[in-house]
Amino acid sequence: MNFVPRWTMRKLNTSAICLTAMFTLAGAGQLSADEAAAVSDSTALSTVEFINQKIEQGYKDNEISPSEVASDEEWVRRVHLDIVGRIPSLEEVNAFIEDESPRKKSVLIDQLVDSQDYIRNFTTIWTNNCIGRGTPRRVSRNGMEKFFREAFAKNRPWDDIVVDLVTGEGHFEENGAVNYILAQMQLNDEAVQLTAKTTKLFLGMQVQCTQCHNHPFNNWQQAQFWEFNSFFRQVRKVDHRKTDPNTGRQVDDYSEVVTRDFNGPVYFEKRSGLMQVAFPIYEGKAIEPDAFDRRKEFGKLLVSTDNGETPIIAKAFVNRMWAHFFGYGFTRPVDDMGPHNAPSHPEVLDRLSAEFVSTGYDVKKLIKTIANTAAYSLTSKFGEDNMVDNPAAGEVPLFSHMYVKSMQAEQLYDSLIVASNAHKSGKGGWDEQEKQRNRWMQQFVVAFDNDENDEATTFNGTIPQALMMMNSELIEKAVSIDRGSFLFETFSSPGVESQKMQDLYVAALSRRPTRSEMSKAQQMVKAYPANMRANAYQDLFWALLNSNEFIFIH
Repeated sequence: MNFVPRWTMRKLNTSAICLTAMFTLAGAGQLSADEAAAVSDSTALSTVEFINQKIEQGYKDNEISPSEVASDEEWVRRVHLDIVGRIPSLEEVNAFIEDESPRKKSVLIDQLVDSQDYIRNFTTIWTNNCIGRGTPRRVSRNGMEKFFREAFAKNRPWDDIVVDLVTGEGHFEENGAVNYILAQMQLNDEAVQLTAKTTKLFLGMQVQCTQCHNHPFNNWQQAQFWEFNSFFRQVRKVDHRKTDPNTGRQVDDYSEVVTRDFNGPVYFEKRSGLMQVAFPIYEGKAIEPDAFDRRKEFGKLLVSTDNGETPIIAKAFVNRMWAHFFGYGFTRPVDDMGPHNAPSHPEVLDRLSAEFVSTGYDVKKLIKTIANTAAYSLTSKFGEDNMVDNPAAGEVPLFSHMYVKSMQAEQLYDSLIVASNAHKSGKGGWDEQEKQRNRWMQQFVVAFDNDENDEATTFNGTIPQALMMMNSELIEKAVSIDRGSFLFETFSSPGVESQKMQDLYVAALSRRPTRSEMSKAQQMVKAYPANMRANAYQDLFWALLNSNEFIFIH
């Protein structure tokens, strides 16, 4: 690229976060010496300022200069996609651009985090994380979504959410948390899949391959997998059926999770053929093998600070959330943390994790902190001075520019709805909208029947995605010129054509067209007969919605 950035670091206007609680934790022996030092590195610095300082030091250490601060148009689109899972509307973009307040970024972040769309977005993200997009058999997606919707609406502490998920018991709709466990129990595998998923998703540990042997590249041992597994051996899935009054046949009714009797050790076989035993142990702490409910004991250990360290679930969530906003976490992959995989910015990870615990695992506060950092405000454009900052090529991320991310399928769906004004129709409630959204998603889901319950989507630039974007019913609806649609309202409203074309660009790409783009768009529209002018706008909007700029987060 020819663009060569200038060093620009904007000091963000954000209130300093009180550190008193962190120092209290350190004084009570609940933080390690390294973490306490990270917290007290500079008592005058808020967490945002601390992060800015440490990341800026990384630029200097690696002799690079960061990219410029993103334009208002680029930033407002990015922050909407990351926090509420959709592009901003035409009105939202214009309002932000016209706002001259120096605090408008932090004010908008607060507004987005307190919105209903934030609840919906993170409900979708964590429902997919826990049960996948292709809902497994005998799992209630409605129950899982209800659990997360209520959790994010009430801003429940993350540690409470995790404990509910790993200790859940009961009816899959009366207690939606149990659907996480039910989704991992599709195979009669003695909770192997549940063990692998739990450690990976909530602890950032990839111990799944150690069920058969010691890890060849790090310190994870085979016994550790089965020690984790010991906590879940009391889990039992019960499927209930009922009689269909119309046919008289037995049909599925509901599923539930119950606790069964199990005590003593778990037996596993080493490669040598020697049988070994494993007892429930977490981070060196063992519980009584005959404990009435091992999962409840496991939940207590997950949030314990008795060992003087920040709980692993806090660091794992902070790392995952950072990756959500930047495209890369402090470790790669984001769910493979440990001494074998050092974080790129350990002091930042420690500080964020310590604060996350001290604020009571407050997810909203964590999001606000990350989104207010200077690194998050940078443009995705890079030049000669920071070209080496390329994690996609295997380099350690330095966060000197925003890394480009692909939209998730749900983000694209919701963005197309916003761009076409369909979200203003008021048709259907939350559940009905989710069903339509999920039906649209199913065409992309590819499931793998293995011990990790893996799933992938073809929504990644493949031919099926391209064909869908060009020819689907959703795109047809988005570029409709029927009464009430965005195009109809734009085309039929009074005003000059240049303003109408500008509105199309802002609605789709959250930015105004360049002079060159405007000139070409005007030439294209003039080439259509006067009685087909609406079709010209239709074609222009179709092209914008099918552009790479629309489907990427930058």
